[in-house]
Amino acid sequence: MKKEFMTKTVVVWIGALICCALWGSAFPCIKLGYAMMEIDSSDMATQILYAGYRFTLAGILAIIIGSFVNRRLLVPSKKAIHKVIILSMFQTVLQYFFFYIGLAHTDGTKASIIEGMNVFVAIVISGLIFRMERINARKIIGCVIGFAGVVLVNIPGSGFDFNMSILGEGFIFFSTISYAFSSVMLKRYAAEENTVMLSGWQFVVGGIIMSLGGLLLGGRINDFSKDGIMMLVYLALVSAVAYSLWSILLTYNPVSRVAVFGFMNPVIGFILSAILLKERNAFSLVAFVSLALVCAGIYVVNKEKAVNK
Repeated sequence: MKKEFMTKTVVVWIGALICCALWGSAFPCIKLGYAMMEIDSSDMATQILYAGYRFTLAGILAIIIGSFVNRRLLVPSKKAIHKVIILSMFQTVLQYFFFYIGLAHTDGTKASIIEGMNVFVAIVISGLIFRMERINARKIIGCVIGFAGVVLVNIPGSGFDFNMSILGEGFIFFSTISYAFSSVMLKRYAAEENTVMLSGWQFVVGGIIMSLGGLLLGGRINDFSKDGIMMLVYLALVSAVAYSLWSILLTYNPVSRVAVFGFMNPVIGFILSAILLKERNAFSLVAFVSLALVCAGIYVVNKEKAVNK
């Protein structure tokens, strides 16, 4: 019954869009959190430390919520420990290590566009490397349409150029590969393990590693204001709730059917950044066209499944 419910088209769409809305809100909220705790935009060590605190707290919250829902304490078994460690390395440590260094050597526009490629990478890894599903023309066309929306919302007026570097755009792309691998491995591990347990504990392990790394690099957070702490808790909840829900959706659906919603993240991030940070016009024609393209891409990828029902 649970599998039948979680594979319904409306459930996948609503669940995935909730995740994307939460993740999209993280873009402006991270910047607001930096300002509240007086973290300089060039202080990468402190940013990594801040991320470590966020993910450690996210893991604790996910474990608490999951334990309450399951009416038992979610603790990894001996055979699950290595799965948690592997997931934490790909999902949290490597992804954000590459992302933060890459972001310091490129601009946000390029980063958003390259991050949008994680949908392609996840589907390719799932289909060609792990042989978990077939890659057909419909999925490719849907991804191209959705990616066009990501590119469109980021390029206008940004001074975008095509200069590339390993430390900049290269590291951002490595972060997308790391995330894609974590999504596929999570689906495989979920066949034997509780997905929320995996999500929570990989955040705890990854968050602790990032916190220690940030401290060793010289990162320090001196201003723990009330607003700053509340924002940190919100960001932790974003990770805990969104990633746990995303993990459950991946458990019962093909990777492509869920991953394609990742195109919504930069579009929602663009709109919320414009509203909360007053960076750009959220209600421009470009924003609406981009959103329409992303939604069309998601529809095309999911249409084949809907027709078969």
